[in-house]
Amino acid sequence: MSFHPPQLSMPRLATALIPALLLAAAAPAHAQPAPASAPTATAVAAKPGTAEVNGIKLHYAVHGDLASGKTPLLVLHGAFMSGEAMKPLVDRFAAARPVITVDARGHGRTGEVGGTTSYEAMADDAAALLADLGVARADVLGYSMGGSTAVALAVRHPDRIGKQVILSGTASLDGWYPEVLSGIAEMTPEALAGSPMEKAYRDMSPTPDAFPKLVAAIKHLDSTPFAFSDEQLRAIPGKTMIILGDADGVTFDHAIKLFKLRGGGGMKPVTQGFMTEAPRARLAILPATSHIGVMAEAATIAAMVTPFLDDATPPLPAEFF
Repeated sequence: MSFHPPQLSMPRLATALIPALLLAAAAPAHAQPAPASAPTATAVAAKPGTAEVNGIKLHYAVHGDLASGKTPLLVLHGAFMSGEAMKPLVDRFAAARPVITVDARGHGRTGEVGGTTSYEAMADDAAALLADLGVARADVLGYSMGGSTAVALAVRHPDRIGKQVILSGTASLDGWYPEVLSGIAEMTPEALAGSPMEKAYRDMSPTPDAFPKLVAAIKHLDSTPFAFSDEQLRAIPGKTMIILGDADGVTFDHAIKLFKLRGGGGMKPVTQGFMTEAPRARLAILPATSHIGVMAEAATIAAMVTPFLDDATPPLPAEFF
């Protein structure tokens, strides 16, 4: 007897895959070999705290010394995650600069806070946190939901934000493949019941029974159209780096458009064949990498992002001419 799996339409296939992908996001990522130039992963003791901002109690952690004189890096996590889930990246940056992680409203140790979950609200929370910590200006790295929040943060609070690293994030809802959004729209708390992700939420959250509200909030976030205008994106003063996988939920067209709006794609380095200064925008597409797989590439990402944060001029091969 042979078994024939049921044929699924694309929306139903996406619905079936989304919970599996989210479970994968909650599970520990397999370590990947570090590139030769990757910063060493070194755990730096975290100093947790809670800030009362915009009428909510926002949980955060500071890794390193904010008084060091070095520009801090604010790290924003993806949906259903927490600041702690960004540890693979945090540990590769915190040895060289202070890093601030935050649990977005509804997530992690911040828990359910009521009201609307929007990119604008989460961006305003992050800006208020920086002010509360006495940080005049920070660079920001955001993954997925955190990537879109980072864009909103740079648009709404340009005086607080320097460089931005957008990992698998978008500047508009239509930057996602429609099939991904269809799958999220049909996601239910019941489908995630008993998952490592739900368990992590219950173990960490001050509102452990509010997981269904978080699911509803993410579904609302990913079904509500948003878009920052071309003018708003061009006006962001800091430099931008965009990173996604070649099998990501973010479309190539959107990433390339954002890259160009942020100053990428100029003809000078194209025609002369080399760069004489650090570019305003950088774009990286990771091979054989899905949306969830991006978080398994911490070593590769850190190796690319560190020279961007340091404003290093891209090197040239020795004795090329």
